Amino acid sequence: MTSPRRRVLVVGVGSIGERHTRCFLSTGQAEVSICEPNAALRQTVAERYGIERAFGDLDAALADKPGAVVVCTPAQLHIPIATAAAKAGAHLLIEKPLSTSLDGIEELKKELAARGLVAAAAYVSRAHPALAAMREAIVGGRFGEPLEIVATSGQHFPLYRPAYREIYYKDRATGGGAVQDALTHVINAAEWLVGPVDRLAADIDHQALAGVTVEDTVHVLTRHGRVMGAFSLNQHQAPNESTITVVCAKGTARFEYHQSRWRWMTEPGGEWRDEPVGPLERDTLFVRQAEAFLACLSGAAAPACTIDEAVQTLRVNLGILAAAEQGRWQTIGPTHFASAVTPGQSSVRNGVSGRPSAP
Repeated sequence: MTSPRRRVLVVGVGSIGERHTRCFLSTGQAEVSICEPNAALRQTVAERYGIERAFGDLDAALADKPGAVVVCTPAQLHIPIATAAAKAGAHLLIEKPLSTSLDGIEELKKELAARGLVAAAAYVSRAHPALAAMREAIVGGRFGEPLEIVATSGQHFPLYRPAYREIYYKDRATGGGAVQDALTHVINAAEWLVGPVDRLAADIDHQALAGVTVEDTVHVLTRHGRVMGAFSLNQHQAPNESTITVVCAKGTARFEYHQSRWRWMTEPGGEWRDEPVGPLERDTLFVRQAEAFLACLSGAAAPACTIDEAVQTLRVNLGILAAAEQGRWQTIGPTHFASAVTPGQSSVRNGVSGRPSAP
């Protein structure tokens, strides 16, 4: 016997929302409806994927009683929409970043707890089989205690995201800029591998991308307890490459996203031992993420990325922006940042403790 298909509502069908629509349909386990205020876009996506229930209004979409809601709007709307969906009794998959501030998150968590709802954040790197296998090896102690994590990532945004000038990316208030758009994936993966960031320093700038003023280049130093970290990311280089290296007491492991593999070395002067899993198709990770979320709803699995883990990564996002503005180390903890930082905003300093020197 097969399990009944879940009724899944995708809210917002821009690029990422359309992908979630396609990938939930690809699982064969979901009946998908959509909610999109842009009538032309709503009609296009509904016709492209044969969606029968397409709504222009969130209240009407929630009145249709979906079992789960996938929130794919600009980031500043994630928490209000997720809270409304939770009050309507729907489970939640919320796109990254969780938000641009910590406002409303505690209310959302209370609604989820009161109704016994499942909620997960869509940090899709956690669906990558190579990253998951490397994490299992590290957490299992195969290479000894983690000591250092180094991540380097870059791609040419005008090639891979040509509409970046017109979408949420152009404004930090809507989740734009390299920190909230791209580095947040790397930070979340790193915290999954070696634990949460507890302090950091950062330098960010707009270096090359035409038509926007948000940062396109980021350098960050972190501490995850004893583990030292360094992160470098840009959105203008020719190579489309992303690596995360974890140096441990008894060996080194490296995840290479662009090669769909992880590799390891334990002998000084030795050779890399490769653990390939690819090549992966364009939608593979998102289909895996959709399947994993649906498994949560049936009680067969725990969320790949919990709301608490996503909140932790959100604090790091905000801490990076604050560190760059203030030019000093930041301590990351259960504090309340006002919003995503933009140049000249002093309000972001509320609840952020600075460190004038390295830890």
